Amino acid sequence: MWLMRLKTTCVMLVALVMHLTSATAQAYTQQEQETFDHAPPRIRPLLTQASDWMAQQTTLDANWQAAKLYCEAAAMGSAEGMYRLGMLYAFGQGVDESLSYASSLFKSAAMSGHLESQKMLETIPLRSLASPPCLAAGVAPDKSQKLVQAELAKAEREKRVGIDTLLDRLPQSKRWLISMVEKVAEKYDIDPKLVLTIISVESNFKIKAQSNKAAQGLMQLIPETAARFNVRNAYDASQNIKGGVAYLRWLLSYFQGDVVLAVAAYNAGEGAVDRYKGVPPYRETRNYVKKVKARYPFATHRFDHGLTTPSPIL
Repeated sequence: MWLMRLKTTCVMLVALVMHLTSATAQAYTQQEQETFDHAPPRIRPLLTQASDWMAQQTTLDANWQAAKLYCEAAAMGSAEGMYRLGMLYAFGQGVDESLSYASSLFKSAAMSGHLESQKMLETIPLRSLASPPCLAAGVAPDKSQKLVQAELAKAEREKRVGIDTLLDRLPQSKRWLISMVEKVAEKYDIDPKLVLTIISVESNFKIKAQSNKAAQGLMQLIPETAARFNVRNAYDASQNIKGGVAYLRWLLSYFQGDVVLAVAAYNAGEGAVDRYKGVPPYRETRNYVKKVKARYPFATHRFDHGLTTPSPIL
């Protein structure tokens, strides 16, 4: 039994190598070119485009893109499309491995006289007559789980911004602040990454931080702002964050989601931003805005339309 399985695996690997070699060559092989030339006009571009995708092995979803085109060709009755799609299912390239789908596709292609499919059926006995769902018009083949996971990981990496790198280096003794910010930010419908960015620039996560202008705590609330948002103890982390986030929420509403104006106002006050009709020409404020943008690059943020009337500069 094991010898038969070994023989089957070897034959399939040889077929795969031949399939990939023809797909990844700089130009189509003579046999491949003849196959494309003999394909009906509406099927020919599907096969050639799919073969071109197969040549792009560095592309994350190249095999899946090829599978879509091969499936479209197969749905039109192309034996070559059936065979090539069967090979992708046989080896789990771009789609999840399925010998049932592969053998069914080889069977259909073999019935049309496709020689390579007939050979593959000698290696992979017919296991099922079930065809891939993608053969239904307008339905793309399901991506392989490996591809889906890779795409999710890539998307997660792309979502990371400057503040994420800084948070990765935050000492364990201060990481509880991240959870606290996330809870408060969710309550006020503010992106926690924006709040954490402001904390990082204002106090570098120092709960007892105090400036020479009497700004206090994590989000550096001045006494007037603390009183405005009912913060009794600005050195209490929970109170400070709630007050700072409430102020930030108000500023985002006042400046209609403009992050730069809201951040500038957080540093210099909304009156200064209104007076200068934009970021005030203060060196401290401009450097402050620059630092925040480096860690939080988004220009706009959702805001509560009913919280306050818009700034007159808008």
